[in-house]
Amino acid sequence: MPLATEPGPASCWILTDGKAGDIAQCAGIAEALSIPYEQRTVAPRRPFSWFLPFGPIDPREASTAEGSPLAPPFPDLVIASGRRAVGYLKHLKRASKGRIFTVCLKDPRTGPSAADLIWVPEHDRLRGTNVIVTPTAPHRFAAERLKTMREDALPEIDRLPAPHVAVLVGGDSRHHRFTRNDVKTFASGLRTLAERTGGSLLITSSRRTPDRLVQALAEIAASGPHLLWDGRGPNPLSTYLAKADAIVTTADSTNMIGEAAATGRPIHIFRPSGGHRKIDRFLDTLSSQAVVAPFPGPLKTTTYEPLDATPAIAARLLSDYSEHLRALTP
Repeated sequence: MPLATEPGPASCWILTDGKAGDIAQCAGIAEALSIPYEQRTVAPRRPFSWFLPFGPIDPREASTAEGSPLAPPFPDLVIASGRRAVGYLKHLKRASKGRIFTVCLKDPRTGPSAADLIWVPEHDRLRGTNVIVTPTAPHRFAAERLKTMREDALPEIDRLPAPHVAVLVGGDSRHHRFTRNDVKTFASGLRTLAERTGGSLLITSSRRTPDRLVQALAEIAASGPHLLWDGRGPNPLSTYLAKADAIVTTADSTNMIGEAAATGRPIHIFRPSGGHRKIDRFLDTLSSQAVVAPFPGPLKTTTYEPLDATPAIAARLLSDYSEHLRALTP
């Protein structure tokens, strides 16, 4: 179903410093709008990188500099994510004399004036007339896409005993650390879950996953009718989510949890050592909606209406973009 009847942007840049999570959020919005997009990556040198998002951009990457990733012709729309990209977003707004419609995903830390439209999750504090707030983050796993993938035959997974439990494993981050005891507890919980349910585990890890946890996951995968993505070949995350009857995920990534919530399948959260009040608020919100449960613990099978912020953000973007065009008309 179309998101809007008025003409939307015809061209788009995704602006980040190359982090996969930021790219995925931006791409999810662009794909929901059904517009072509180009990835533009900034890499400011020191000391410029130290002062962003507040300080000036690296002049080597200004839109007028030779070889700049921001060189014109400019697009209609720029969607940015990440602290370093914020300053560049404002630069593009000025360089285009206001014609580019700018979108910032996540709190820019510089206030609502950082972009024409800003998205933040509920657990962030920023609010404003140009700020849209949702419980979970945008992503690339549209509900219809997941539904189609779930119905498609995939013998590699379909032949495995049910329930199929997707296991999404993050790793060490600014706020979390997987201690030896965490690894032991998490691995033991997965083994117990597999034994008690008689089902299969569909496991993915990340570049942040510590080696000792990767080894423990490999041992679990080898012990039964399970699958483990080892980082080689295409990431099967979307397939695992689509085919999952339940999901286990670690608490170190709100993006990962938000992607899981798009399935409508129960999510079981393992909390490694550490934590942060923003993540606690995020998980409290999902817990109040019966979306998440603690792990280790009994396997939940109750479904819920999938949480997908992407269409709502895309619809608001198109609405605001229409206002933006009207304001540009003499």
